[in-house]
Amino acid sequence: MNNRRFNTLSWKMAWFSLASLGFTALVLMIGYYFTSMLLWLNPSQSFWGVTLIRWVINNIGSTPIMIIVGVPLFILFTLIISRDTMSDLHSISTGVQTISDGNLSYHIPVSRTDELGTLAVNINAMADKLESALQEERAAAKAKNELITGVSHDLRTPLTSVLGFLEYIEQDRYDNEIELRYYVNIAYEKSLTLKKLIDDLFEYTRVSGSELPLDLQPVDLGKLLEQLAEEFVPVLEQADMSYRIHINEGSLLVQGDADELVRLYENLFTNAVRYGKEGKILDISVYRKDDRVVATCTNYGPPIPAENIPHLFKRFYRVDPSRSRETGGTGLGLAIAKSITELHKGSITAKSSRKKTEFETSFPAIAE
Repeated sequence: MNNRRFNTLSWKMAWFSLASLGFTALVLMIGYYFTSMLLWLNPSQSFWGVTLIRWVINNIGSTPIMIIVGVPLFILFTLIISRDTMSDLHSISTGVQTISDGNLSYHIPVSRTDELGTLAVNINAMADKLESALQEERAAAKAKNELITGVSHDLRTPLTSVLGFLEYIEQDRYDNEIELRYYVNIAYEKSLTLKKLIDDLFEYTRVSGSELPLDLQPVDLGKLLEQLAEEFVPVLEQADMSYRIHINEGSLLVQGDADELVRLYENLFTNAVRYGKEGKILDISVYRKDDRVVATCTNYGPPIPAENIPHLFKRFYRVDPSRSRETGGTGLGLAIAKSITELHKGSITAKSSRKKTEFETSFPAIAE
């Protein structure tokens, strides 16, 4: 602690002053004795320099001369002794100018542990935070543009169809009532697609913000998924599917908002039905792994190509765009699932092989 106190800039400046004063006094003392020796060795004043020295001493005095010489010497020694500190101060000044010019990736070299070193560290940390904030702002702007582009693209297609068929009807461009009903049915189906997209978009916007309030309570994840799977039976039967659920014994409690967790797993179940109906089975497993509660949803449909796995949870991403539109996919379901998972401080991953596709969620476990 004492070492750190004496390593401060104020103590160093005091040391610089004392050292400069000491060196100045030493030089003046050497000069004084050298002059005295010179005068003693030349009492006859035969050497012109001795005559000049005696005249200066007699007319000006020793003390004023020592002051006149001492002040520049003191300044010179101070500059010499503090050159490293001044160099670091110049480096900090240059770094601040570089950062202020927009180069936020520049780091000021830190070679000290005093206030100047702390200042350099703080400036570097400030630059890093500014750069991070700037990158986040750019990413947010890019995400906003992508969101608008994605929404515009996904809304345009069904809306164009609705307007087209309504125009046929409005202009009586149909031959009979059967054709009229056909046009109305297509417009209705496309309207449902629009509604689904808008609902999903609203849900994604709602859960993707960190400000979403959560009603956190202890939730038994095993019981929640068991109840949800039973409620999902009509949807599974419509797709000619069934489910199997495997719940391990022991505590499966997590801290969560039950309604949001239901939305999370509804999206995973819906995804399994949409793309895994060929496998006929939805497998659900819930178990404890160390200090985490893990839940998996497995279907046995066509595999997801490995290059698509890293992009599955991006909004509006579709492995097969044409098939997704046919089956009503908006490309937001898995993005919503990921946002809800992260709001609960959990993680979600996906893996796929020829045999199965598995989505795994993991949340911190809590004690009963």
